[in-house]
Amino acid sequence: MALDERARACLLTSRHKLEEIMKPAYLMDHMISDEAITVEEEDMITNQREQAAALVDLLLKKDNYSFRSFYNALLKEEYDELANLLKEDLPLTQFTSSSQCPVQTLLSEGGVPPRPEAFVPRPKEENEIREKLYKLQKQPGWVTVFGMAGSGKSVLASEAVRHKELIEECFPEGIHWLSIGRLDKPDLLAKIQTLCFRLEQNLDSQQFHRPPSTLDEAKERLRFLMIRKYTRTLLILDDVWDSTVLKAVDIHCRILLTTRNRSLADVVNGSKHEVEVNSGLDEDKALEILSQLSKIEMYRLPEEALSIVKKCQGSPLAVSMIGSLLRENPDRWGYYLRQLEKKQFRRIRKSSSYNYEALDQAIAAGIEDLSDDYRDLYNLLTVLHKDVKVTDQVDTEDTLSEFVNRAMLFVDSQSQPNVFYLHDLQLDFLLEQNKNQLKSLHKKMVERYVHRYRDRPLTSRDEESLYWIRYLAYHMANANLFQELHSLLFSLDWISVKGQIMGPAHLINDYLEYGSILDKENNEMCSEFQEFLSLSGHYLEQRPFPDIVQLALSQPHTSEVYRQARLLAQERAKDGKLYFDLINETSVDSLSRLVIHPHQGSLYACFSNDGTKIASCGATKNLKVFKSTSGEKLSEFELPDEVVCCAFSPDDSLLAVCSFCDMLLFVVFKVWNVHQVRLLRTFQEEHKEQINHCVFTNTTRRLLLATCSNDHMGNLWNLNKPTCQNTIFGHFEPVNHCCFSPDDSYVSTSSNDGTVKLFETTSGNIWKSIDVRGMFKDPDNDDEVAVRCSSWTADGKRILCAARNAALMFDVETSDLLLEIRPSFLSTVLHCDVCPTSNLLAMALSNYAVELWDIEENAKKADCSGHLSWVERVQFSRDGSQMLSCSDDETIRLWETKKLHMTSAVFLKRNTDVLFNDDNIFVSAPDHCNRLQVRCRQLLLICIVSFFQVLPVPSGKPLATLWGHTKTVLHCQFTHNGQTLITSSEDCTIRVWNLPSGECKVLQGHKEQVRCFALLSPSSNDSRLLSWSFDGTVKVWNTESGQKLQDIDAHGGAILSCHVSPDGRLFATSSADRTAKAWQCTFTLTGHQECVRSCRFSWDSECLATGDDNGEIRLWNVNDGSLLRICSREVKDSMDSFHGGWVTDLHFSPDNSLLVSAGGYIKWWDVKDGVALQTFYPKGNALRKIHVSSDFSTFVTVDSIGILYVLQRVP
Repeated sequence: MALDERARACLLTSRHKLEEIMKPAYLMDHMISDEAITVEEEDMITNQREQAAALVDLLLKKDNYSFRSFYNALLKEEYDELANLLKEDLPLTQFTSSSQCPVQTLLSEGGVPPRPEAFVPRPKEENEIREKLYKLQKQPGWVTVFGMAGSGKSVLASEAVRHKELIEECFPEGIHWLSIGRLDKPDLLAKIQTLCFRLEQNLDSQQFHRPPSTLDEAKERLRFLMIRKYTRTLLILDDVWDSTVLKAVDIHCRILLTTRNRSLADVVNGSKHEVEVNSGLDEDKALEILSQLSKIEMYRLPEEALSIVKKCQGSPLAVSMIGSLLRENPDRWGYYLRQLEKKQFRRIRKSSSYNYEALDQAIAAGIEDLSDDYRDLYNLLTVLHKDVKVTDQVDTEDTLSEFVNRAMLFVDSQSQPNVFYLHDLQLDFLLEQNKNQLKSLHKKMVERYVHRYRDRPLTSRDEESLYWIRYLAYHMANANLFQELHSLLFSLDWISVKGQIMGPAHLINDYLEYGSILDKENNEMCSEFQEFLSLSGHYLEQRPFPDIVQLALSQPHTSEVYRQARLLAQERAKDGKLYFDLINETSVDSLSRLVIHPHQGSLYACFSNDGTKIASCGATKNLKVFKSTSGEKLSEFELPDEVVCCAFSPDDSLLAVCSFCDMLLFVVFKVWNVHQVRLLRTFQEEHKEQINHCVFTNTTRRLLLATCSNDHMGNLWNLNKPTCQNTIFGHFEPVNHCCFSPDDSYVSTSSNDGTVKLFETTSGNIWKSIDVRGMFKDPDNDDEVAVRCSSWTADGKRILCAARNAALMFDVETSDLLLEIRPSFLSTVLHCDVCPTSNLLAMALSNYAVELWDIEENAKKADCSGHLSWVERVQFSRDGSQMLSCSDDETIRLWETKKLHMTSAVFLKRNTDVLFNDDNIFVSAPDHCNRLQVRCRQLLLICIVSFFQVLPVPSGKPLATLWGHTKTVLHCQFTHNGQTLITSSEDCTIRVWNLPSGECKVLQGHKEQVRCFALLSPSSNDSRLLSWSFDGTVKVWNTESGQKLQDIDAHGGAILSCHVSPDGRLFATSSADRTAKAWQCTFTLTGHQECVRSCRFSWDSECLATGDDNGEIRLWNVNDGSLLRICSREVKDSMDSFHGGWVTDLHFSPDNSLLVSAGGYIKWWDVKDGVALQTFYPKGNALRKIHVSSDFSTFVTVDSIGILYVLQRVP
């Protein structure tokens, strides 16, 4: 049993005093009696000249029991002074192997690597690290162990925590080791996923259903585990290169990190401590390593040993490698020394990645000593990314073990199977050495992948699979295997595998990075796949993970994405898998280039001035920065409050963020091509109410930041001053927006008081006031005119502002109105921005769209649709090539300005009817211009007025105009003879019209609007009509006589839907009172937590399906009212629903085995198990109704943005 580290350190620090005073002969008698030392050991010490020193050397090799015996001997011989030196570090207990086992188990389970084969203590550094770790006993914090490459930082860190008292007093809940290295965001996510998996093994597995899919989610999962479950746990991050890693684990816990950059921890919060590690060992310790590895006692080492240590400059790594070589070739001391002295390795260059000459030479000496076969295998490790581990399954374990024996490879034996990895210095050296062979080495890696996964798919459950998912395309590209790369990246199966593990941004980056290669094969195909992921990639964040094939079936039928999806769907449909083909062209172009879903709740976004980044912030109290090309998240910063706005400085080095009353200033910098964000300053106590907007000057000539607030004020900030430079005032209502003129001479402010005011930047004095409110003078309307924003033209002579339903352009000098632009559909203009390089004006509208207008021609140039809620902001990039829009639907959309254009698409309303006639599908629906889109024999158009018209097809000329309703007509239906028309209205009445005679019967009795009704029987002889209303009642009528047959007080809330069973025995109602009822057999079906909005009987009338506003679907037994099962997802989606919104419609298949539901999207369910079989995501949401063909093969609906979908099951 090894001596406790503290006792060893005490002996070393007290050694001089002990050797000076004590007489070993008397002490050894007591120790022999205690059986702490042997008689032979006593003789060995007695024969030495310096007996006291020899005894100390012996004790250093002994265990805790010997140390305690020595301490007792000092007391017995009355060496009280010496005993007091040892007393504080006296081991409390004599540990046996069994008692030490729990500590070793704890370290092994946490992934702490064991001691290397050749180990020498470094008590000074070890104790210094422990001293810093003890400071984390009562509070979380950071300990940074830093030093040059190969200095033994990792060994010191692992040895420092191999200390029972430290663990018991500071980290009783465990120590967890994480090897980091150089890595990007997806790899960091994989590391944290692995750590979370390790931590969760001792917890209830039901608490965690899936690994975290994003860094944000992983950070929160780790935060929960550390704070709630592993409060007193130490996390060790080994070999950290990038501060992004530290931000990802900045979760208020206890962390030790090893790194070469001591400043990395500057970006994190909490107490921080540092320990510097010397670059090399002293000569004695380096010789001891050589002694241990070569199996030669130190005093017998040849004279070349000291020369080798000096040439290697005491580097632990270099000495270990040379020692390993000498173990197998004990007669080659002179040879290795000569190689180091002559510096004759052909592949060693002074321009090596690491400017440590002796270390490079040691690595080269080890490689040259390998046999040809082993050298080839070792060189293959060149193409591995740094700190990426490979299992023994990738290669033969015997071969890798040979490298381990030579200290040329390291093994993590705690993993099953064992994983092997290179030190980063060794890998960099291999890259330099094999730079002319990289192509062939990458090709060999691809060949190994093909061999490994020829008969089985990739999985995400092991590190080997994760490596191939991350780097297979990289190996193919560098091997010039362009055809194989083409087949891989243009495969929907690959997209499904990588998208589920890495997310969409990583896939998009592949197309961007290898686009020049892929375009050589097919320049259209690359753009098709990239567009597919850019516009549909946000669905890949859904859980459960969506079916990629189903998503791809919505692509244009001419694209390769659709062609592959169609073939795969047909193949899988043979095995019973459900797929649905979008057979109609939506006629709506996907003009947006990229869709990002950064936050939940309200959000604000802005371009960087170079257009390469997007910053976003919002209700989730964090700031995120993304690549504008792929949506990859570059950095994130948590904030104490909800964030209102953000802005980049002209040179993109600063980023201002405003919360309700505080303004935060961040510095943006770049390390190893990864953008970082660090808080620079916080400005407070200037604005008294919420800050609404902030903006920097357009140039850095005189950098200022403008802010405006609900306190009616604006402020101009010089960032070098702690308080604002100028306060601008003159408004009498909240100020919504501020904007600098192109030359920064003036700043404009927009207010709820109906004015735009222009202030001089230098003085803060008001220069002009433009009365926008006066442009909306209406004698009958005295409402306020809130000016939402203003934007200057590029020449600075005109200014545009958004107010109510218009954008107004004024002359800056005269304040004259030059132009008034009113968008389509009389929508509210929520924001506007003028392109800096053209005459385009972008308007963000309340009708979920963005419109582009030419302000010189006063003509609309483009419609930009796709958002699902109000578009709150729009902005052009500085060069005018891009435009972003952000919306209340929680998404940011990016648009390429030159590709935007007017659309000829027809946007329909959701009041539709469908006729399925054999193979023909006839759809009728009004469009947003109240025109009827129709393709059947005779249809009815209901306008939002109190009359309606019957129109013949194809002429479209009115056959009859029927007047009588006093409010909006909500529903109409012909009877079976086609001569009688029934209508219901918001005026609480139902009218029965005889078309030939014009006679009308009025059915009165409901007290609130009658949204719908149903004929109780398909027979023309049955004239009974069932109606339901928001008044909570159901009524039965005789349509021939107009007599009310039955009046049922059904619910305590509005009745939202009703359905008559196919056999006519029952009808069901669902209500806002959260219940559904089946009538005649009178059951009240309780259990829904929200309004029950839809209901439908199965075709055999044995089952009733109900859907509510929470997205939940329940299946009930009609005979006894019992709940059969609940069809819902395990977790809610981004709309805080199980179905993307309200469940508005339900339909059973003819054999009652399947159920289709409409809500935010369409889902198909297995009725028996309640399991979702397939999901179709429309471009919009809030589906109101779905029409189903009689054979359950065709489905028709219209979404919230007016797009028609005709889906047909893939046979």
